[in-house]
Amino acid sequence: MPLQNRVQPTGEIIIDPARGAFTGNRGIIHRPDKTLGTARWSHHAWICCTLDWQGRKRPLMTGRNWTELFFLDEAVAMAAGHRPCGYCRRAAYTRFTAAWEDHAGARAKAPEMDKLLHNARVQSHNRAQIRHKANLAEMPEGTMILRGDGAYLVSVSTLQPYRRANYAAPVARPKLETVTVLTPKPMIDVLRAGFRPCLHASAHLP
Repeated sequence: MPLQNRVQPTGEIIIDPARGAFTGNRGIIHRPDKTLGTARWSHHAWICCTLDWQGRKRPLMTGRNWTELFFLDEAVAMAAGHRPCGYCRRAAYTRFTAAWEDHAGARAKAPEMDKLLHNARVQSHNRAQIRHKANLAEMPEGTMILRGDGAYLVSVSTLQPYRRANYAAPVARPKLETVTVLTPKPMIDVLRAGFRPCLHASAHLP
């Protein structure tokens, strides 16, 4: 039976049988019966991890270590507020921190980044995802936006509709349009500084 562990770019955690290309966690948020309680995090280090680490296998939502979450790809993980794991995805983490430093002008340690990311991804009073309006022309490749009927992945010249198992056929990217941005502002800055998320195989970037 599918578990409630699939993270959407809108920040929701839903039940869906699709596995996704990445896993990750934000602490222990499941109950003994493998369902989620009301909490959506237990610490601020929200990370995006590889599915395959040294051939290890583990049952989902067991014990009291962490709650396994899943994402279609890294663009979705970033939209939901997850950065690369510095342990199992060291190369991606190094690229992420380098891009963060390029934008901020100073190197930041993981706890510093996590604090800034947390303040930018969820509202403290109701835990809702923080979204902002922006000109689509200013959004870097890899951003996730909310537009009309759903979420879209932004590329240089197209928008790709997000689906739970893949991305649908791309549509032309409008030159001028105000959109609702799902990806937190610090993540946008990292994308602008050159970090490129690892995308699902269905993503068609020119």
